[in-house]
Amino acid sequence: MSMRYKGGVISATSPTTSSTTATGVWTLQQQLQAVAANNWPKAEVLVNYLVVAGGGGGGCRALGGGGAGGVLSSTSVTFAIGNTYTITVGGGGAGNSWSGSVQATSGINSSISGAGFTTVTAIGGGRSGTAISSGSGNNSVPASGGSGGGGSATNNGSLDTISTGGSGTSGQGFAGGNASYTFPLIGSGGGGGAGAVGGSNPPGGFTSGGKPGGNGTTSSITGSSVYYGGGGGGGGYCGGPSNIAGGLGGGGSGGESKSGTAGSANSGGGGGGGAEQCGSIPHDGAAGGSGVVIISAPRAAASTTGSPTVTTSGGRTIYTFTGSGTITF
Repeated sequence: MSMRYKGGVISATSPTTSSTTATGVWTLQQQLQAVAANNWPKAEVLVNYLVVAGGGGGGCRALGGGGAGGVLSSTSVTFAIGNTYTITVGGGGAGNSWSGSVQATSGINSSISGAGFTTVTAIGGGRSGTAISSGSGNNSVPASGGSGGGGSATNNGSLDTISTGGSGTSGQGFAGGNASYTFPLIGSGGGGGAGAVGGSNPPGGFTSGGKPGGNGTTSSITGSSVYYGGGGGGGGYCGGPSNIAGGLGGGGSGGESKSGTAGSANSGGGGGGGAEQCGSIPHDGAAGGSGVVIISAPRAAASTTGSPTVTTSGGRTIYTFTGSGTITF
């Protein structure tokens, strides 16, 4: 039997609904009840995102550059209007101190999560090798990550041997470069970048110490092309060039006769590796750069937390999170 209301027959079939679909013919009262029960499909907005994890820390004593934080991006991803999405921004890993009191650590993951949305997680950059005490080299294996840490040169074993860089995560970054130990030429690998493998030292016969970090990858989500996720430059021995370049995208430089430099903030850049000790002067590895999460939408958000920077470009509103927070459209 059909259901009858004023104005005629509405439907002979019971309507059905879920949080994503609604079929059949509904009275206004039924619709309002479904909405109140959170059982009515919500309107949607298509957003673009960029998620960059924190970069890994660099080692001292020619133990390699830190790997870049993983980089993920997408366009036309669906956010439900009214749902709240959680933004997590990862910090950079610590650099290795010469004394061994501070160990190199990997970067921290960054992510976007929310109801009805598949969580997106960029993996923190892998640390370099890390020395554990003053005056003793350590052949600590560099860590894997979004991009891998650079290979460790000091106390690498017998002459003309290779220490392999840490591996990257497919779709997010690349491996760290290899290191070589051919005393007195000691050269570590550059940290892997989001767009390229870190520089490597072949065994025997090379003329310089640490190698450059791998370059990052570009994104135009803010309206202009910017590099993110550069690997840290590897540290080397004394007497070489004063700086070994970090990868484009915030990678810190490695030192030949000095400490490494930190990865740039909000770039996911790996930290630069410090040199082997020159005379009585110790040289430290440097910290990785923090990550960032950027969301671009064709409309303004209803609310945010975490104080993102808000800009506009090409008719879109862009939210740059340098710290964790939330966004609701």
